[in-house]
Amino acid sequence: MPRPQPKSITDKEKKTSVKDSFKALKTIPRFFREIYRSSPKLFLLNAFSRLINAFTPVVILWVGKMIIDEIILQVSLPNKDFTTLWNYVIIEFSVAVLSDLLGRLINLTDGLLGDLYSNMSSEKIIRKTAELTIAQLEDPEFYDKLERARTQTNSRVDLMSNALGQAESLISMISLIAGLVYFEPILILILIVSIIPSFINEAKFSSTRYSLARSWTAERRELDYLRFIGANNQTAKEIKLFGLTDFIAERFKNLSTDYYLINKKLSLKQSFYGSLFNILGVLSYYGAYVYIILRVLTGFITIGELTFLSGSFNRLRANLQGFFSRFTRISESALYLKDYFDFIDLTVEQTSEAKTPMPKTITQGFQVNDLHFAYAGSETEVLKGVTFKLDAGEKMAFVGQNGAGKTTLIKLFLRFYEPTQGEILLDGINIDKFDVDAYRKRFGVIFQDFFKYEFTLRENIAVGNIDEVQNDEVISYAASKSLAEQVVNEMAYGLEQRLGRRFYKGTELSGGQWQKVALARAYMKDADIMVLDEPTSALDAQAEFDVFERFIALTKGKTSIIISHRFSTVRMADRILVLQNGQVLELGTHEQLMKNPKLYADLFKLQAAGYQ
Repeated sequence: MPRPQPKSITDKEKKTSVKDSFKALKTIPRFFREIYRSSPKLFLLNAFSRLINAFTPVVILWVGKMIIDEIILQVSLPNKDFTTLWNYVIIEFSVAVLSDLLGRLINLTDGLLGDLYSNMSSEKIIRKTAELTIAQLEDPEFYDKLERARTQTNSRVDLMSNALGQAESLISMISLIAGLVYFEPILILILIVSIIPSFINEAKFSSTRYSLARSWTAERRELDYLRFIGANNQTAKEIKLFGLTDFIAERFKNLSTDYYLINKKLSLKQSFYGSLFNILGVLSYYGAYVYIILRVLTGFITIGELTFLSGSFNRLRANLQGFFSRFTRISESALYLKDYFDFIDLTVEQTSEAKTPMPKTITQGFQVNDLHFAYAGSETEVLKGVTFKLDAGEKMAFVGQNGAGKTTLIKLFLRFYEPTQGEILLDGINIDKFDVDAYRKRFGVIFQDFFKYEFTLRENIAVGNIDEVQNDEVISYAASKSLAEQVVNEMAYGLEQRLGRRFYKGTELSGGQWQKVALARAYMKDADIMVLDEPTSALDAQAEFDVFERFIALTKGKTSIIISHRFSTVRMADRILVLQNGQVLELGTHEQLMKNPKLYADLFKLQAAGYQ
């Protein structure tokens, strides 16, 4: 099977122009406000140090001119006095030491500010992600935007140093230009001729590099994913067992090679044009140098002025090259910065109307009316007109074959998604009228695909109500309810045992142990509504029966939703809702459903036969 051709960066939808790079610079003032907020004292110290250090180059050159002129003067005099000369030397030495100290202080504060800002921006991304809907987080296009915001932290830190350095360089260049204008203004024109073409070239290629990085966001995510699954203890067993090494390595090689070839083409082109423009710059520089020498030979300027002008021109040319080079890096980084701010500024659509307070006690329960739902980008409805009543204090089991819509229904209950049609009422009030955070706090939930946090055992349990992470009594009580106390007792460090193999002294749990720990999360708060979405699939039949029997007893009077494929567990529920193809097929007690020769009875008998 032939490999697909690598993507080009010339796609009109992906192409980023030089104009876009300049537009992105509008984010710089906001960027500096964020840096300032990360540490006002460090920021002001850095800015003041740069301001003073910006004048040291021209001062050193000027004092150097005075030293040479003084030497030539003293050589020509019969009675020599070197007092002024040594004073100039001391001044130059002092300025040089000051410049070095200021440079070190600038580097120190750059590093500290960079760390603080990196930490602050990463925290903002974490908090912003929590504000967004599950639908947004599951959208691949949106996830690419999240990835660009998340992975460009170093770019933002470099942008900070470059932008601050740019301000310092600008002040330094103004002082050097003033010296050149005073003696030989024509040198400024020569300087512009030597620098501008190179700047235009850099600006063009910086936007092209960004276009490449942006258009390959999804592919670079895949490369990271292939690195992860190809060299990870969680996937090692299956990779060895199924012989997937060659498949994964080859897939990585093909994708990374495509990216390398496009990047190589861009780099060669940039290097070629950069070399041509650099030759022009070198010719301009030596043209200026010859001009200065001729002015000395004709007696228009002194030897000291020669050293000042040649030194100023050389330093100014280097500063300008650095200035324009940083400018292109800044404009390129500003494009990534715009991605970051675009992500931070994402809004979740919310109504401005006042939210209805949650009822202190649930008295009626839930009423689901004509509920329809389809995932974004799909025309197929997962739920098609679901209607039923879940009474307060009732324990209802959701049953159905895979894809029937059970977990999707729970996600709608938890307001991870909004229905495309229909409504869910709690005590007669549409659940979208409640504040979403206050609403979710009333739930104790554990999913089948619960996350295994490689934190301590204490923290893994406390995830269910993290405010009580130091409350041993609450954690121990939740562990006893879920039978996770057995896991705690087996650990060398008890609740302080680090779980997983990623960190030092970490211990991996079995599937059943992990599920007991996860179940404890649901018991961490005294929730009104309990939701168990196949949380015991890793337990054997007897262990699952014990867990649910305990659950039924411990949640007496609480409204509960249970999903399980084991009918010995399901039959404990007060009523059973049977879903098929996104619709309610049956609803009733175990005894009522067994009397009807429909899906539930067929599945129950089929499973029961497997145990005979």
